[in-house]
Parts: sequence; C-alpha cells; structure tokens
Amino acid sequence: MSVHKDLAQHAEKQNKKYQRFLELNDLRETYIGDAVKLCSEGKPFSTDKINEITRQMNQINLTFIPEMKIVSTEMISDYVHSKK
Repeated sequence: MSVHKDLAQHAEKQNKKYQRFLELNDLRETYIGDAVKLCSEGKPFSTDKINEITRQMNQINLTFIPEMKIVSTEMISDYVHSKK
C-alpha cells in the first residue's frame, strides 16, 4: 500500500508543478503581449519581466516540456515588423 501512496504523492507534486508552470506561462504571454503592443506603438519596452518569468518556468524543470527561450528586445521588434 505504501507504494501506491508514494506514487499518488509523486503525481500530486508533478501536477502542482505543472499547474504553476501553466500560471507562469499565462503571465509570460501577457508580458509578451504588452511588449508587442508598446513596440508597435513605437514606445520603449523591456523584456525583463518576460525573462524573469521564463527563468522561473525553467526552474520548475518539467522533463516533458522543453526549456523556454529567453526573449530579446530584437525578437519582439522583429515580430512586430514582420506583422506590418
């Protein structure tokens, strides 16, 4: 019975990690959207918040999700200009 309990606890931990990852991913997408909006308006923007969230996501270290990439201001600018 102990093995079943251990497996259940492990699954619960993994689920909590995954749920946190999803929360951070939503926040990261919001920050990316904010940066894209500012860039498209010709206003100054930063990727600091995006990359702080990215680092937190990568620290969760879910083996079935590839590491998230750090976002540069050039990446945002290139994206905005490609949409024009």
